[in-house]
Amino acid sequence: MENWFEEKLEVKEGRVLKIKYKKLLKSVKSEFQKIDVYDTYSFGKMLVHDEVIMLTEFDESHYHEMIVHPALFTHPNPQRVLIVGGGDGGTMREVLKHKEVKEAHLCEIDKTVVDVCKEFFPNLSKSFNDKRAKLFFEDGAKFVEEKKSHYDVIIVDSSDPIGPAEVLFKEKFYRDMYNSLKDDGIVITQSESFIYHKNIIEDIARFSKKIFPFYSYYYTLVPTYPSGLIGFSFCSKKYNPLKDLNETRIKTFENLKYYNEKIHYSAFNLPQSWKF
Repeated sequence: MENWFEEKLEVKEGRVLKIKYKKLLKSVKSEFQKIDVYDTYSFGKMLVHDEVIMLTEFDESHYHEMIVHPALFTHPNPQRVLIVGGGDGGTMREVLKHKEVKEAHLCEIDKTVVDVCKEFFPNLSKSFNDKRAKLFFEDGAKFVEEKKSHYDVIIVDSSDPIGPAEVLFKEKFYRDMYNSLKDDGIVITQSESFIYHKNIIEDIARFSKKIFPFYSYYYTLVPTYPSGLIGFSFCSKKYNPLKDLNETRIKTFENLKYYNEKIHYSAFNLPQSWKF
C-alpha cells in the first residue's frame, strides 16, 4: 500500500497537495501543535506542523536563503539580528553566514520544534551551536514589544496566520517591530503566496506603508508549497533593496544554492495583476 501525505490547508478552495513518503519518522504533540517528520521519496525528510508542510530537505534553501539574504546584503552592517519563529534553524544558519553579525537571537514559542529538528534536521539546527546564536522560548509578539531600538534586522519566519502565528500578521506587531529596530533597521516577514493570499498581502501592504518609509513584496519558488511559491514583506526604515544592495559582498559568499544578485532583483518583479 502506498503512503501519501496530503496537505489540506487549501481544501476549501478545492486544492490539496500530496507527497509520497516512505515512512513517518516522528509524530509528537507539543503544547502548541502537532509535529511530524516524514521520510519522502523525492524530497528527503519533511517537517509538518498541524498537517501543513513547513520544509523539505529538497528545497528548504529556496526559502531560507530568500528570507535572509535580501535584507542582510542590503543593510550595510547587520550586527544584531532577531528571528521570530524559525525553530528548525535554517534561517539562523543563513544569518550566521554573514561575518558582520555579532548577535543572532531566535525567539521560538515552541521548544519542541527545536528539539525535533535537532534530531532529524542537523544541517539546519547545527546553527544553534554557534556562539553568536541565543535562543529564547517565548511569545514572539511579546518579546518584540519589550525591545526598543535594539536590532538591525528582524526576520519573522512564521507559519501561516492561524493559531499562535495569527498575531504576527497584525498591524500592532509591525509597529512594535518598527520600535524594536535601530534607526536604519529592516524587517522581513513571511507573507504568504500572491497567487492564493492576495487579501492577506494587501492588508499587510496597507499598514506597512503607513509604518515604514519603504515597503515591497518579493517572492521565492518552493515546489513543495501548495502554490509553488511563497512571498515576503520587505519593510525598511532607510534602505531600498533595489538601490542599496551590496553586490560585492554577494560575490564573496560560498555555499549559496538559490540566492544571487540576479535572483534578488527579479524577486521584486511581480506579475501585472499582482502589485502591492
